[in-house]
Amino acid sequence: MTTVSTKDRITAAASYLLTEKGADGVSMRKVAAAVGITPMAIYQYFPDRDALLHEVADAAFGELVRRWEAEPRSVAADQRLREMLVDHVDFALAQPRLYDYMFTQRRDQARQFPADFQARRSPTFTLLADAIADGITQQLFRDDDIWESSLMIAAFLHGLIQLYHGDRIGMPEADFRALCLSLGERMIDGLRH
Repeated sequence: MTTVSTKDRITAAASYLLTEKGADGVSMRKVAAAVGITPMAIYQYFPDRDALLHEVADAAFGELVRRWEAEPRSVAADQRLREMLVDHVDFALAQPRLYDYMFTQRRDQARQFPADFQARRSPTFTLLADAIADGITQQLFRDDDIWESSLMIAAFLHGLIQLYHGDRIGMPEADFRALCLSLGERMIDGLRH
């Protein structure tokens, strides 16, 4: 039988609140109530709310990478990029508040382009850059700056998702997924020779 630590229970409660209510719905008081401890007890594990939310975001990034790596993936880089696009859209649509916090909200400890990305500190961005680098090696894509190419694709996809989440793209979810794939294919084609 595995015992769940208080820190893990705090993180799980914060993750649940973030997923259900968004970052504004996470307070030390609400997390403490969910765990059954006093709000002051949380400070034994996290110096402040931002540190707690950073822990939640890092755990979510780690889980995304674990899910990605657990699935059999195509060797061909262009197909792998398509698979990554589908997985990313699935995550964004299934957990919009968590996605928003992870990828679009201002956070003091968020990784920044170019230094953090080139140092491979972003687990999801690193997967994207590796797929593009493989495409260059496989001679599917032209030899270009992998970090800028990765940023181009990431910015395109995040922008589409933000527009959809902001109700600026008025179509059913299935149509939005098809739009992402269609436009994603154009982005992939833009990497070719």
